[in-house]
Amino acid sequence: MALRFVGIDPKTGQQGSPTVWVDEENAELVLQGWKPSPELEAECAAWEVPGHAAGIPDHEAVVRIPARMVPMIREACDVVERRAQL
Repeated sequence: MALRFVGIDPKTGQQGSPTVWVDEENAELVLQGWKPSPELEAECAAWEVPGHAAGIPDHEAVVRIPARMVPMIREACDVVERRAQL
């Protein structure tokens, strides 16, 4: 896997560091964020999308990313988009 570091939340200090990477091999975003509260996770799990079962599969997770990281996520999206077009 070829991970490209894009950015880390500048306000997290030395602990708890939401981070954005790009997996350039697979053209995917890789995000590290805060775990949601049980209430938020339950709310996310309750959503029903046509063609999909409700709930969060065991192989997936909900993470929280601060809005101040949007520019990093945009940059990562641009990288992934360019990579996917190759």
